[in-house]
Amino acid sequence: MTDQSRPNALDLPMVDPLPEATQKYFDICQEKLGMIPNVLQSYAFDIEKLNAFTAMYNDVMLAESGLSKLEREMIAVVVSSINKCFYCLTAHGAAVRQLSGDPKLGELLVMNWRAADLDAKTAAMLQFAEQLTVSSSKTSEGDRQSLRDVGFTDRDIFDIASVAGFFNMTNRIASGIDMRPNDEYHSQYR
Repeated sequence: MTDQSRPNALDLPMVDPLPEATQKYFDICQEKLGMIPNVLQSYAFDIEKLNAFTAMYNDVMLAESGLSKLEREMIAVVVSSINKCFYCLTAHGAAVRQLSGDPKLGELLVMNWRAADLDAKTAAMLQFAEQLTVSSSKTSEGDRQSLRDVGFTDRDIFDIASVAGFFNMTNRIASGIDMRPNDEYHSQYR
């Protein structure tokens, strides 16, 4: 069994001391979140990898987009549910609960997004993210047109695919190294 206090099961010690910019980033996380997410600590054995991860995360999840932060977090949870990624389900499930103000929504997305009471646009977005996760090679112009038909632009479709692709990658890394969520995530926004 993995020690829950460790960010992952691999013995990858953080760079010591951390570069000044990284330490500042970790200090901001501690101040704003009350913790340093284990995903960041897991990558801190190689500052180049950590910087690449945070740059991509910040771009995909926080940059300007036609998708709301909640929509992006919902995609993260649906992809992570299919991939059974304990870390991302726990961390991003908490984000869905926080952003939606609805603890049930976060749990429904974790268990079965189809059981949630979603509008047609959100359901189409999550169906597309599921398609990309389960069988991306079968994605067709008809799938993209279904998104356009409910109001998504081609840029939105790119962003949906980017979020789904990012979490498919990170889910596999998290599973591969047995990354564990910070204990704080389990009780947040319930």
